[in-house]
Amino acid sequence: MTQSLDGKLALVTGASRGIGAGTAKALAAEGAHVILVARTVGGLEEVEEAIHEAGGSATIAPLDLVDGDSIQRLSAAVKERWGTLDILVLNAAILGSLTPVAQIEAKELRDVMTLNFIAQQALIAAFDPMLRKSVAGRLIAVTSSVGAAPRAYWGNYGASKAALDTLVTAYGEEVQNLSPVKVAIIDPGGTATDMRAQAFPGEDPATLKSPDMVASDIVGLVSADLETGHRHIVQPPASRS
Repeated sequence: MTQSLDGKLALVTGASRGIGAGTAKALAAEGAHVILVARTVGGLEEVEEAIHEAGGSATIAPLDLVDGDSIQRLSAAVKERWGTLDILVLNAAILGSLTPVAQIEAKELRDVMTLNFIAQQALIAAFDPMLRKSVAGRLIAVTSSVGAAPRAYWGNYGASKAALDTLVTAYGEEVQNLSPVKVAIIDPGGTATDMRAQAFPGEDPATLKSPDMVASDIVGLVSADLETGHRHIVQPPASRS
């Protein structure tokens, strides 16, 4: 059976669990070879094994994205082995503390902005030449509603996502007339992930979307002939039928 992403190369950050793991598995199920990026080696190996058991293919790349040199090393390795990247999913992020803006600690602000924003720019810069070589390059960034609609106590995380949205949208505008690369932003909404549990302790995960549901929408965006800068909000299960 022909798969929609046969022969494509994808790279997914935060791929050891949650939305990243689900996205990696979903992309592999459609025929893509997936590079799995995260800090947690054990989690990456579990996702890789699941992909292989399902008949897909993947390569793990354990690294810390806050280390800019590690991103450069990764891009050099991908360029040497494959030369072209078709799909880049920017998913890795941290929540930080939910606290009043006046009480945000400087170190935590730097940590959140470094991973959620600065590292994302480093990834785009490192893989832009390879995305441009693809006949249909796709960059998908995972955002949050608090990036577009600020909420009390979410200033740190929300600011990092607002910055990411602006960065990614600007990149899409820059490349749309120069290459086939298309850019989209996806807002998962309430999803049963570790980050969600951290933000809302005691919430019943059964009332939330599964990471696999978000992953399915990401695959749909990758496969669609979308307009660059498209913003997609994942709908809850009740409204999808």
